[in-house]
Formats: sequence, structure tokens, C-alpha cells
Amino acid sequence: MTFKKIIIDTDPGQDDAVAILLALASPENMAILGITTVAGNVPIDLTTRNARIVCELAKKSETAIYQGCDRPLAHTLVTAEHVHGKTGLDGPVLPEPTMPVQDQHAVDFIIETLRREPAGTVTLCPLGPLTNIATALQKAPDIAERIQEIVLMGGAYFEVGNITPAAEFNIYVDPEAAEIVFACGAPITVMPLDVTHKALVTQPRNDAFRALNTPVGIAVAEMTDFFERFDREKYGSDGAPLHDPCVIAYLIDPDMFSGRQINVEIETKSELTRGMTVADWWRVTDRKANALFIGDLDADRFFALLAERLGRL
Repeated sequence: MTFKKIIIDTDPGQDDAVAILLALASPENMAILGITTVAGNVPIDLTTRNARIVCELAKKSETAIYQGCDRPLAHTLVTAEHVHGKTGLDGPVLPEPTMPVQDQHAVDFIIETLRREPAGTVTLCPLGPLTNIATALQKAPDIAERIQEIVLMGGAYFEVGNITPAAEFNIYVDPEAAEIVFACGAPITVMPLDVTHKALVTQPRNDAFRALNTPVGIAVAEMTDFFERFDREKYGSDGAPLHDPCVIAYLIDPDMFSGRQINVEIETKSELTRGMTVADWWRVTDRKANALFIGDLDADRFFALLAERLGRL
């Protein structure tokens, strides 16, 4: 059994919320050192609010939450209310949070934690734009070699783009940040749309969440009920892909995933393909591999894990 010390960097988002819940329900696999928020799916005040709501839903209000960057490194913030609703967490009706937000900025928390913990013992789990991680690397380059691994949700190759024809949302929001992260030298594992689009919440799988008959199970079912309308209309799929929980599931059971060590570069200049993850899946260049790019998962195993863990909360 693997055990990780992790920082979850997130912009909740219904699928981010499920990822956080999965992590909170898995203390035998991970210790959450903190949750850092970033602007992405919705502006920063809402992503921080939503992270607090999710922790309180799980009755884990002792979790430390740090607010981070409110805009990308070089461009105007692009958000995704058209997918996640005006709050970012539309679907269930959940109470306003009362738990505190830490005074320290998320970037400073990331730097301090990586310097404090033994080198190679902290895994970063970015579920949104990479602004906080890149800013920490710019401010404190020495932390790169102290990171155990970065396991992130972002990018695409075969599935191409979901916010532009070429770009996946998390990378598109801040490609300059992604470029910094992919060049930092730390071990990186990528959960692109190619794998997350296989983690579909079909009706039977959503019924299993609802059948838990707990506040968490019902809230997750209502989140995915709301979230799936966008993907059903866009892709004609059987349900909503749970993108971000793939990151946490990989930490728990990496054997349910498969991928390749390849080179991934980020396009930052082109008007047509800005934010594209140029993934050398077929290894046609001589560029050095810098990421494990995941392409497939065992979806039944993934949803069995999710239902079992959410049932604990």
C-alpha cells in the first residue's frame, strides 16, 4: 500500500470536489498537508468558498485551506461557469461554510512545506490551472528538486481540446504556468482528457453514489447530475467525466492506470493552439521525456474505489 503526503491545489468545480472527498476519505493512503486554491473554474473567492464547503460536507473542517493566485501569470482569467454553474459547485444545496481560511498565501505555504518536509516526501496534486505551482517554482527554484512527484489533471492528446479546438481548460487558463511546471525537472504524471473521458459517471454509477444515502453520497450524485448536462450535450456521452478524482485514485491504486513516459511541451504563442499540450506520444522527436502521460484506466475499478471511499464519509 502506498502512502503519500500531499498538497491538493484546486479550483472547485464539481469534479474537484469529488477528488477532495476521495482524498479526505483515504487516510491510510495519504496525509493532506493542506488544500491550496487557485482561480480557474470560477474566480478565487468562489474556489476558496467551495473548498471549504467540501471539507465541511465531509466533516473535515480541521483541514487547512490556503487561498492562492487570483489570476494567471500573463493573461486575463478565463472561467468555466458554463460548465460548473455560477458558483462553480451548482447542483446540491449546501450550507455556507464557517471554517477558517489560513492567513498564509497558498504559494508561501507550498514553498514552506516543501522546504520543511524531508526532500522527496511531498506530492503536489494540481487539479486546476498551474498558477500557484509555477509561482512557487519562480519564487523558490530550490523546491523543484524537493518535490516527490507532481500528479496533475490537465492537457490532452487524442481528445484534443475542450475549451478551444486544441487546448484543455486547465492548461489553457495559464499556459505560461504550465510551461514552467513541465520544465521544472520534478517527476510529473499527467491525467489528460484522454484518460479522464473514460471515467464516465453513467446512470448506474451515479445511482450507486445516491444509494449510499449519506449527505456526501447524495451531494456527489447531485453534483454529477448537474455537471453531466454539459458533457452529454457536447460529446453525446453517457455521463459526466470525473476528471480530477483520477489524480487521487492514481495515488491510491496506480495499477488501474496505464500510460507512457513521453515529452510534453506547452504551446504559449500560437493564436490557434495556445494552451495545447504537445505530447510526443509516438516518440517522433528526440526531446527528452518529462512526464508519464496516462492514456487509459480500469473504469469499473475506479468507480468501485470511489463508491467504497465516499461511503466512509
